[in-house]
Amino acid sequence: MLDPASFHSAIAFAFEAVGGIGAAAKICNRSSQALNKWRQAGCLPRTDYTGETKYAHLLATAAEQKGNAFQAIWLLNASAPHKAAA
Repeated sequence: MLDPASFHSAIAFAFEAVGGIGAAAKICNRSSQALNKWRQAGCLPRTDYTGETKYAHLLATAAEQKGNAFQAIWLLNASAPHKAAA
């Protein structure tokens, strides 16, 4: 089982938990380039936090099937975008 603490971000862990960025792209029906942007930003798209999409849930379900379970809410909380101070 993978250890989330050994990855630089929750997003990187989630991608590895499902079999890599290519597998994650297929699961989310997005391009690898799009997911690489998520990884670089360290957060999922805004739409996942507003409930318009369910990428965290898709990734969590796939990771559980691979034996690397995590909760979708954990991924959302651990990778939430940080608001800049005004």
